[in-house]
Order: sequence, then structure tokens, then C-alpha cells
Amino acid sequence: MGTDAENTDVWALGSAYDRYMGRWSRLVAEEFVPWLGCADGLQWLDVGCGTGVMSAVVAARCRPRTVVGIDRSERFVRSAREAAPDTTGAAPTRRFVVADATALPVRRQSCDVAASALVLNFLPDPAAAVARMADSVRPGGTVAAYVWDYADGMGFLRRLWDAAAEADPSAAALDEGRRFPLCRPQALYALWAGAGLADISTTAIEVPTVFADFDDLWGPFLAGQGPAPAYVASLPPVERDRLRSLFSAAVPQGADGSITLTARAWAVKGRRPDHPGGGRVSPTR
Repeated sequence: MGTDAENTDVWALGSAYDRYMGRWSRLVAEEFVPWLGCADGLQWLDVGCGTGVMSAVVAARCRPRTVVGIDRSERFVRSAREAAPDTTGAAPTRRFVVADATALPVRRQSCDVAASALVLNFLPDPAAAVARMADSVRPGGTVAAYVWDYADGMGFLRRLWDAAAEADPSAAALDEGRRFPLCRPQALYALWAGAGLADISTTAIEVPTVFADFDDLWGPFLAGQGPAPAYVASLPPVERDRLRSLFSAAVPQGADGSITLTARAWAVKGRRPDHPGGGRVSPTR
């Protein structure tokens, strides 16, 4: 029943992604970007930009000199380009290119901020990617990221996987909370420290996830974008219907049919030291 973990991490269609995760990622980005405390007029690098959600928030809030978004998915990059307004004249320049997180298309120490949204757990070598991000920023520059708290903080995913494991115990092996160690602040802190970054801190960002009705919640799981939807889409119709019933019974529904849950992300930031080994690592908070 279902598929193995290697075949579940499907990310390609911008519209399907936005309905599944993009709408919630945007809410997190609205809190994450101000938390970084970056000045206006900086050069930003958005690593794993997806459909351009975080780049749009940076452009709206930080008056950046430039924002370069990179992603391995050509379809995501196309979606990001289509969503970005005309950047001629005085508007900030947003540019999106197809590239890998460990082969960034920027010169060493050419950026002020390198940030990543919801991508680290899906990279084959997150440490190499963070090291490359750190290498891309100038001394004193910021390296930051946020990831979903798949272990405990994603209300609708937690209920989906619990229902899936009830229907089929083998589905538990596909649960992102088990698969992805970087969904916890301690792991993120260690990753940033390992890259030689200083003044490291983490924070939790919690946002409401409000669904109009159960179809609004269930529909994105049928599109195959991401581990859980890929699993749901792989099921035979009878087993999918059983999972739907278990999932529906597990979520709180209001009198109008709406479903209100929460989603938590963990954010991490650090600074490239002015001199090698010259940084100070601050306590996690």
C-alpha cells in the first residue's frame, strides 16, 4: 500500500503547491522576514524559492537592491517569474533562475542575506547547502531559513498521518515527522553552528490554517505535490476513501463546516563572522 519514501517528495506544479502549502508558507514568511531584522537596500538570495513566496515578502517589506531566487524545479521558477510584477523603473529587481542549492549562481561573498524557506529537509546534503549559503554572503551577512515542524506542529499533517497509520501501519515510515530530522530547533542550530556561523538563534512561528470545509482540506492531498499528497494519490480508490473517512473524523469541524488548526515552523538565523572563527554563538531562544 502506498509508495516508498524515495518517490514521495514530488514538487513541481506551482498552483497545486500554493493550494497545499504555499498559502501557509506565505503567512510564515510575513513573520520570518521581519524577524531577520535586515536593513533596506540589501542583496538577497532566496535558496529553494519555489513559487516565489518569500521573495515577494522580501520585495514588499525590505526594499531590497536585488532578490535572486533559485530552485531546481523549472515549473516552480516559471511560476515565480509569472507571479513577479514588472520590475522596471524604481521597483526592486526580482530574478529567478533554475539552479541547485549546492551550486548557487552567485559569486562568493556577493550577497548580504541568503535565506531558505521550507526546503532544507528535501535536500540530499543540507549541510553542504548551508555551507554554500554561508559562502555566498559577505562577512557580517545573514544566513537564515525556516522549516515546518513536521514532528509536532503541523496540525493537519499530523492528523493525516495518524489516520494513515491507523489504516495501514506501514504508512508511518513515510511520515515527515519521522523522516526529516531538521524539523526541530536543536538540529537547525547544530547545522548552522557546523557551517561556522555566529550569533545563532532560533524561534517558533505559528500561523492559523483555516479551511472553508473538509473538501478545502482534503482536495490538495489529491494533487500529488509533496510526501503526504503523493502517498494519498498512490492509494487505490477504496483505501483512499477509507483514509478520507478516518481523516475527516480526526479534524475539528465547526458548525459551518470550517476547520481551524495551526501550523508551526522553526526559523533559524546566523551571521557570517567578520573573521574566521571570530564569531560568537548566542544561546538558542
